[in-house]
Amino acid sequence: MKAVAYSSKICEKELLIKANNKKHDITLISNRLTLDTVSYAKGKDVVLVFSSDDLSAPILAKLKELGVKYISSRSVGTDHIDIAEAERLGLKVANVPAYSPESIAEHAITLILALLRNIIPAHKQMLEYDFSLNNLVGNTIHNKTIGVVGLGRTGKVVAKILTAFGAHVLVNDIEDVSDFCHNYGARQVSFDTILKEADILTFHVPLDESTRYMVNSQTIKKMKDGVILINVSRGAVFNSKEVFDSLQNEKISKLGMDVYEFEHNVFFFNHSRNPIHDPLLKALIQNSRVLLTPHQAFLTEEALQVIAEKTIQNLDLWEAGQDVGEARCYVQDGIISSKALSA
Repeated sequence: MKAVAYSSKICEKELLIKANNKKHDITLISNRLTLDTVSYAKGKDVVLVFSSDDLSAPILAKLKELGVKYISSRSVGTDHIDIAEAERLGLKVANVPAYSPESIAEHAITLILALLRNIIPAHKQMLEYDFSLNNLVGNTIHNKTIGVVGLGRTGKVVAKILTAFGAHVLVNDIEDVSDFCHNYGARQVSFDTILKEADILTFHVPLDESTRYMVNSQTIKKMKDGVILINVSRGAVFNSKEVFDSLQNEKISKLGMDVYEFEHNVFFFNHSRNPIHDPLLKALIQNSRVLLTPHQAFLTEEALQVIAEKTIQNLDLWEAGQDVGEARCYVQDGIISSKALSA
């Protein structure tokens, strides 16, 4: 099959080439898929895309016009794709339904530990040869009540790790996960309860209409004073402005995020020589109680290898006229199913 891979990163190119093993004619480009770059798909059967690419209705229509038949996203989430429009146009869509949930889970734990133990302020002090301790008093995970919202593949790994640390783990999920809770000493509770009881809340849900802005001024009011929030799922799970306001008034004591609501066309690119015109993003980066990473939770060699292999497998199956099975996006009434794609 002929394919063009948009938003190709240097770190994944060799893995894609190796996984492909010269089976398919794949052009790798670093450009994002936009209206300005969609023409690169002319004559291709497939576009291989990333979560930063734009697959809104106008671009899907152009892809169809150019002869593209398939879209394979090198990600779990497909909120960057207008799924309903793709189906209407007859474009087949696939994703990578799972890749190293340990990678994302361990990143969430890293954010928690770094915030609790003041690792970033400590590092900044050390750079100035300031070895004093007064500003670095931290807290342990042990005996903290930590809420895991979304007990999919990643959420389960997070809950297991937190249990091993000696935390009191609360979980919230749309499914009955009582068996998991019994095995790992966690407790399944309602969303309201997890908001009220958790010292730390970490979110592991897909982005759909039920999870968009699930953290907002009203839900934050129900949380403990001084709560710590962690988000390694999708930026728009948080209402960024309302979260920042709550950080400013110290309802939220600390914030760890690997994603940002308005990250498109900012994250994954080097802006060191270009000004960023997002005052909210600047304020978050500059706040000493915020630890923001550039959507790198997935970025391990283990995860990149699985992504490459599954992406090529999607092409193999399509070329053979077969269904891609689990890689097919799970859609109900145009909405990605939380059950199927929980992070």
